[in-house]
Amino acid sequence: MSAARHRIAAVATALAVVLAVRAPAALASSDSRTLTVNAAVRGRAKLTITPLTINFPDRDPDLVSRIAATENSVTVSSRMRTTSNELSFLICLANGDLQSGASAIPISNVTWQASGAGYNNGTMSSAIPQVAGSWRGSRSRSGAFDYYLANSWSTNVGNYAQTVVYTLIVP
Repeated sequence: MSAARHRIAAVATALAVVLAVRAPAALASSDSRTLTVNAAVRGRAKLTITPLTINFPDRDPDLVSRIAATENSVTVSSRMRTTSNELSFLICLANGDLQSGASAIPISNVTWQASGAGYNNGTMSSAIPQVAGSWRGSRSRSGAFDYYLANSWSTNVGNYAQTVVYTLIVP
């Protein structure tokens, strides 16, 4: 125990002894006040995805029908603060198909497999937000996504890209 704690303990003990020895009549006057303690706690969301870029290397479609991203597994951390019964969602929505000049690969050719409590497997979409995870109440959840691209002989040569927005929604 530190010296400061020893002093506080000694003072508290001395005060207890004085109060126990003195009769209640000796306490001629006292006054007390009630302190109200308030804390404002609001809903919060914090999402971390590492890395923020994935790449699909070129593979022979006869040998590899589904190309794994070179960065797999992508780490996902969802932290949310809400009431105990409210549902939080992690959604993703692509800004369009994979583009290389005038050529496109449908974004629905990109899928993911999820691990971790509350995370969901899915298929990318640019029309309908996809639920990549859901949880009830305040919590922190860690997981991983493994991304895959359907491989085809009909894809035109090019360097394709698109952005996908992940949003953690906390009521």
